[in-house]
Amino acid sequence: MSRRVRAALIWGGLGLVLFLPLFAALDSPLLAYRRPVYIAAGVAGVLGLMVLAVQPLLARGVLPGMSLLQSRRVHRWAGGALVLAVVAHVVGLWITSPPDVIDVLLLRSPTPFSIWGVAAMWALFASALLAAFRRRLGLRLWRQIHRGLALVVTGGTVIHALQIEGTMAPLSKAALCFFAVAALLWAVTARNSAQRPR
Repeated sequence: MSRRVRAALIWGGLGLVLFLPLFAALDSPLLAYRRPVYIAAGVAGVLGLMVLAVQPLLARGVLPGMSLLQSRRVHRWAGGALVLAVVAHVVGLWITSPPDVIDVLLLRSPTPFSIWGVAAMWALFASALLAAFRRRLGLRLWRQIHRGLALVVTGGTVIHALQIEGTMAPLSKAALCFFAVAALLWAVTARNSAQRPR
């Protein structure tokens, strides 16, 4: 198999896993008569999960057509986009129903999925904040903290998404969640002698 064909298959498969849940969510009958801000909040959540799923691959620099340096640069930008997606998700839900969001943030919500979403959100914010100080922390300590927070972010987000019976189709959502977890576990445990410091 040629390198170009292999690259096309990888990107095609990745695109399928990432975008099928988004298309399914946008086509959901549950969006009928919903306010635009509610729809935007839901889409932001789906986009955040999509970005989260590809982040480990970017961190490891394994996607075809990108050098390790380019891949990690995209990883950092994608991390910023992930934070914005989460903020948009929460703000959109706040506009739709402020009391519900307050209960979630204060851990008073009766819905189990909300706890996992809040845990993932704060872990993400902590990771983004610590990224600004990664040089002061030292490379080894930064990687350990970053990986630990990534496990909380991904685990919390996946449980949050799977417990919600919303616009995302069950099968495509489950496939994306499985991919996100598998990619992270591989990135955390795999050994790569060619890996260079960020």
